[in-house]
Amino acid sequence: MDYLMGIKGPDFVMVCSDTQAAHSVISIKHDEDKIVPLDSHKMFGIAGEAGDRVNFSEFVIANVKLYALRNSTELSTSSVAHFTRGELAKALRSSPYHCNLLLAGYDEKVGPSLYWMDYLATLNKINTGGTGYGAMFVLSLFDKLWHPNLTEAEAVDMMEQGIAEVKRRLVVAPPHYIIKIIDKNGIRTVKTV
Repeated sequence: MDYLMGIKGPDFVMVCSDTQAAHSVISIKHDEDKIVPLDSHKMFGIAGEAGDRVNFSEFVIANVKLYALRNSTELSTSSVAHFTRGELAKALRSSPYHCNLLLAGYDEKVGPSLYWMDYLATLNKINTGGTGYGAMFVLSLFDKLWHPNLTEAEAVDMMEQGIAEVKRRLVVAPPHYIIKIIDKNGIRTVKTV
């Protein structure tokens, strides 16, 4: 029952995730951070089965760091997105990872970017997006409220409206959420709800 949403502004990307770890109908914990940093200016919001989520994110993080060490340069957000998509596609043919994800990043020359990927290795560059049952209620709201000159305060308000909508309409809504932002200064937690 994962909930994952992202918003791209003119100079930042904001990602929100629920913090519940569950197996079937059993809630295991309420403080699972599903927004994982890849490096100082990139992060995954990753949803799916706990084992696949952790294994795949650790695999990509290790390969991104290895590339940076071997080549003395960081990969761009676009390069990480395409590498991740390639690995999902390769795994799809043998032992697929059942996880959907948002990749948020900030590059010095390009600025902010947000990518959506699913377990079938579909890749899209987006302004707003998400995954999970809650996203079905929130995507239309974000389409209505998003504009190219969005401020951080407006994005936080959009996220809070989205969380309120999920809590109001989804029977199995997660109780807690975390909102993180990435900009030229790096990754920081905005708030927990």
